Amino acid sequence: MSIIFKRKNKKKIYTSQDTHKWKIKQKCLRLILECAKSSYPKEFGGLLRTDSKEKNTIIEVVILPGTISGDSHAVFQLHMLPIDYSIVGTVHSHPTSNPYPSQTDLQLFEKYGRIHIIIAKPYTEKSWRAYNHRGNNIELTVI
Repeated sequence: MSIIFKRKNKKKIYTSQDTHKWKIKQKCLRLILECAKSSYPKEFGGLLRTDSKEKNTIIEVVILPGTISGDSHAVFQLHMLPIDYSIVGTVHSHPTSNPYPSQTDLQLFEKYGRIHIIIAKPYTEKSWRAYNHRGNNIELTVI
């Protein structure tokens, strides 16, 4: 399972801001679950947007125009993304019960964003995991 971004290879510099505790609104997580369920057996993919005041709280999922979903991948056209510093990472589903990142996922995590969510079948509030840009499992508190 992989997620592919059409973007030139650019290095991202991470700051101490990347070590703070992440939160996600329950409403946003439920939307992610529903999107993953409705996309099955194809992968669902989106971008994670934070609150402008609480920069560590994920409040929205952004779906880019032209996103292509396949059985083992999701392809985004990042040139369709406006400049938006509130987008902090990615979310995508796996059509299996495996919520762990593939090698392709890890390459994406390293290049794009600070937090990433993988949601696996059966797409419940217990079948997802969050990762940092290095692919390490991190805590993401549902609020």
